[in-house]
Amino acid sequence: MTVVEQPYYLAGKPARGAASIDVADKATGEIVARVAAADAAAMEQAIAAATLAAKPLAKLAAFERRDTLLHCVERFSADRERLARLLCAEAGKPIKDSRGEVARLIDTFRIAAEESTRIGGEVLPLDNSSRGKGYRGQWKRVPLGPCGFITPFNFPLNLPAHKIAPAIAVGCPFILKPASATPLGALAIGEILAETNLPPGAFSILPCAHAVAEPLVVDDRIKLLSFTGSSEVGWGMKGRAGRKRVALELGGNAACIVDADVDVEDCVQRLIFGAFYQSGQSCISVQRILVHEKIYDSLRDRLVAAAAALKCGSPWEEDTFLGPLISEKDAIRIESWVGRAVDRGARLLCGGKRKGCYLPATLLENVPQGAEVTCQEVFGPVAVLEKFTSFDDALRRANDSDFGLQAGVFTRDLHRAMRAWDELEVGGVVIGDVPSWRADHMPYGGVKSSGCGREGVPFAMEEMSEVRMLVIRDPPS
Repeated sequence: MTVVEQPYYLAGKPARGAASIDVADKATGEIVARVAAADAAAMEQAIAAATLAAKPLAKLAAFERRDTLLHCVERFSADRERLARLLCAEAGKPIKDSRGEVARLIDTFRIAAEESTRIGGEVLPLDNSSRGKGYRGQWKRVPLGPCGFITPFNFPLNLPAHKIAPAIAVGCPFILKPASATPLGALAIGEILAETNLPPGAFSILPCAHAVAEPLVVDDRIKLLSFTGSSEVGWGMKGRAGRKRVALELGGNAACIVDADVDVEDCVQRLIFGAFYQSGQSCISVQRILVHEKIYDSLRDRLVAAAAALKCGSPWEEDTFLGPLISEKDAIRIESWVGRAVDRGARLLCGGKRKGCYLPATLLENVPQGAEVTCQEVFGPVAVLEKFTSFDDALRRANDSDFGLQAGVFTRDLHRAMRAWDELEVGGVVIGDVPSWRADHMPYGGVKSSGCGREGVPFAMEEMSEVRMLVIRDPPS
């Protein structure tokens, strides 16, 4: 297989350094690309260039930002299959799911193009007290300035897109560090951005070592740090970030409550998707399934049969549901967590035994309190089942977690649905479906250990901008 030599993008132009990063096909282990790796000098050049680009980019007209984003939409659309195959190779994502991620990439840039022309403000009356008489007010949003973005391996196209597209829409230059295991998706976006008329320095995409990326965290020229990844790393960055704004989209161990009044077969189909799509390598993957005791046995048995039937194998085959995990190290970790839960009394219902980087769909019940598979983020194809008697108890147990990203609730009771929305300590509640569902324009983010700030194109644009007020005093009569 030919190994592709891939540059990084420094201040909008392709560039190479002395070092490189090998990118493997996650299914075969073959090296498919050799990506140029940025060093500390390149990072400094990128930050300096972004600082100089801040004013020219902020001055672009809305239609110019829109047209840049629409160019990307057109180019991504024309290149769908190549991008999908790139994802399949570098992330081990099944080819059908890879095509789905490309569709979301296109959606995200299209939404950003639409939102780029909707950045407005308001007239704010100031005469609500006597001291405001004779004063007029209005406010608008202005871009923050240079942004630093760090993204993980699991969605190599769409997670960078959720930072890049809003930044262009609002007029912020940026430097992106993609995950070293899966940098090709972000660099494919950079290849298209390099065709546009963005000001010099408006963007850099720099695969690099963690130490090289540290200025994105600590340098005061960076006005926003947006990080998607593990809770431990993210909160550590926030502590070092100084005065800059910080947005963190971190981990989860999402709960899904299944009440007694639901369509069991529909729930099974959606739970299978939520727990095992992307081989569970999603921060909103269904990890804890709380089922009403009246339907527990029926739902469990159907869920086990459906999970055991899922094909685990080569991501290049159209009927594969579970591809390889990102590394054998992760597969070993997850297998050991399952084994420790079983040693402590959990019942293994299906799966649990890996083969290299592959782990089949795994379900457990009777898992003891404090086991890793319930209280930590598995980030793999593992879910645990437990039964509940009262809906209030289910809400309490769903909240019994350090994480709070999204939760799902299957119920046909409107009042219970509204109570779940009121009481679940999460960033989003999905009624009638799994917590793994997301639209690319909705507010997305967590509470507690799951992060701070919100993504979703218009909400990310708010994070990347600030309000500037104008007050006008009428002349004396």
